[in-house]
Amino acid sequence: MTGTHTLAVDRLVAGYGDRTVIDGLDLTVAAGRITAIVGANASGKSTLLRAMSRLLKPRAGRVVLDGKEVHRMAPKVLARTLGLLPQSPIAPEGITVADLIGRGRHPHQRMLSRWSRDDDAAVAAAMEATRTTELADRTVDELSGGQRQRVWIAMALAQETDLLLLDEPTTFLDVSHQIEVLDLLTDLNLQRGTTIVMVLHDLNMAARYADVLVAIADGKLHLAGEPAAVLTAESVQAVFGLEARIISDPLSGKPLVLPIGRHRMATDGA
Repeated sequence: MTGTHTLAVDRLVAGYGDRTVIDGLDLTVAAGRITAIVGANASGKSTLLRAMSRLLKPRAGRVVLDGKEVHRMAPKVLARTLGLLPQSPIAPEGITVADLIGRGRHPHQRMLSRWSRDDDAAVAAAMEATRTTELADRTVDELSGGQRQRVWIAMALAQETDLLLLDEPTTFLDVSHQIEVLDLLTDLNLQRGTTIVMVLHDLNMAARYADVLVAIADGKLHLAGEPAAVLTAESVQAVFGLEARIISDPLSGKPLVLPIGRHRMATDGA
């Protein structure tokens, strides 16, 4: 099973108030693949994701899903194909895990329709995929950071979308929970063919888990392609202003970024 929906950004201009953040950006998302968007702080990563999910209306250009502009699509119609996990989502106080995940079925609900067996099956499958079944009766408030993130991903999965956008899904998680979340997203991609687009800060995590890297600098597309083609010493300097050495990750074979700072360098006789 592979993703079949096409999502593309065409000459996108977007921002907030008088400030333009994304300026004339073109991008086509690789269907059925994992894409990681990287860039320096305030480079436009989250703004791009918000525009792609129709949370932010473009000033110019367009975002197109299967030939249709997402900002002209009915919200429920779009939500049946494209799911979004925003940065630091907030759950209603006291809500249980099962109830929160069930909210992912909202795009499939019709006026006056009742909860169906299909809804039950979708929620159960989402909980099984994210290993949250045993958490069903607990409140979201009492969960650890890693557990919460798995629950939010389960809610997005319950939408049964073929496209999933995630804004910094590993932020504020310790390294073990980061790996847990990224492994889960990889499982979804491999087993269900879900197209995944995520904003990540950690370049080495992005390189290891993504099929495609999209590097953004100053609101423009700097490079896009396989990690080895995008993560070079020259591009890391251009995008992040960081001097670095790039070596091969001994575990994954993907590029590994070694920042060069002014201290803690090996010296003769050390």
